[in-house]
Amino acid sequence: MEGSGGQNRGPFGPGSSGYGPGGQGNEPDEDNEGQAAPEAPRGQPEEATPPPLWSAPANAEPPPPPGGPQSPAGPQSPSGPQAPASAPQSPAGPQSPPPPGPQSPSGPPAAPGYGGPVPPGGWQQQSAQQPALPGQLASWISRVGAQLLDALILTVAVIVLIFVIVLAFAVNDVVGIIAAVILGLAIVALYITYGGYFMAREGERNGQTLGKQIVGIRAIRDNGQPFDLGSGILREFVVKNLLFGFVGGFFFSIPTLLDYLWPLWDDTDRCLHDIVVSTHVVRN
Repeated sequence: MEGSGGQNRGPFGPGSSGYGPGGQGNEPDEDNEGQAAPEAPRGQPEEATPPPLWSAPANAEPPPPPGGPQSPAGPQSPSGPQAPASAPQSPAGPQSPPPPGPQSPSGPPAAPGYGGPVPPGGWQQQSAQQPALPGQLASWISRVGAQLLDALILTVAVIVLIFVIVLAFAVNDVVGIIAAVILGLAIVALYITYGGYFMAREGERNGQTLGKQIVGIRAIRDNGQPFDLGSGILREFVVKNLLFGFVGGFFFSIPTLLDYLWPLWDDTDRCLHDIVVSTHVVRN
């Protein structure tokens, strides 16, 4: 019975190597002693998988559960610390225009170094205004007439002095020599001081030579000051007679001619000697 019962045992019967605790499978097989079992017996847990080569740090945040609100680009959410670049910029931010506080309400900005308002007219307005003339500008004909009259007066005075010298020589040669020296110096002084002396007169005759007085014109200074003896001599003798008259004669009298003709195309009817000494000639 035992022999027949052992022979008729199936592969999964009681006492077989594959079933139950009483089977032969509990004893190790001598043939398979050195080989590992290909798979664990049924009913026992599988062996644990080997740990990965890299593991997350201990303080790392755990990954979110599958199926949660995870963004496609990774664990960072749009509302996290990395917000979109356009988020901090608002329409009313630093790009808004500044309030109209210290800015000027109208008008172009002032030039550097100039604290006051920009004068009307811009660059066309001159920094120094033309002096207010007390009368109408004298015409060129009147100025030529005054110049001829002054020359005539000087010529008559010189002729008179020369006639006196001739009379002195008729009396005595010594008297004639003395008279010639004295009256010769008088003639030189007359040419130097004639214009300055008469123009230095006070009141309404200031700026008038005898010739200007006759035709009704007078010279005025652009700075508003009256003529004195020095400024009169400077204008009438040094600039007009000596510079443009005597020195200009060495250049074929071209400077002299230009000085007399300059008022014909000058807007303020000035001669060259007027431009040099800053004067105008007006009607009295």
